[in-house]
Amino acid sequence: MLTDELTAKFSDTTENRRKAVFSTLFIAGNRLQTLFDSHIPELSLKQFMLLAIVRQSSELLTFTRLASLLGCSRQNIRKLADALVKKGFATIRQSQSDARAMCICSTEKADNYFENSFAEYQEELQYLFEVYSESEIETLFALLSKLYAGIENLEMKAKMREENKR
Repeated sequence: MLTDELTAKFSDTTENRRKAVFSTLFIAGNRLQTLFDSHIPELSLKQFMLLAIVRQSSELLTFTRLASLLGCSRQNIRKLADALVKKGFATIRQSQSDARAMCICSTEKADNYFENSFAEYQEELQYLFEVYSESEIETLFALLSKLYAGIENLEMKAKMREENKR
């Protein structure tokens, strides 16, 4: 089905629009991952996102904290971190505040990558948003921020259901 057909089919009721939004989030994520994985050399999109968060943080982040931020498991973070270490983009070290926790640190190679190699791909990212006005970007940002609240609500409800089963 074409996108226009899907939009028309799912625009008649709030319930159908909810289904369409949920599906769109999943499909958009997959399409973006496929697109960036095939165009960004050396790093997968997930590796890139992990490294970007590590580089932007003013403090060392543990695997557990990174898993929470990225919405995945600690084991998944470990796998991504190991790949980044093998490629020379990161190091793994013990947390200074918790001897049981491990942290990821970016390397000089990562810094050079973001400053030089990735600069040309940032331009491509502009193409993704050039179809929006400034006001639409502001609205989209606000709505996506609110989506996080919905996700947290869903996680809380799932946790409560799980606790009630015990």
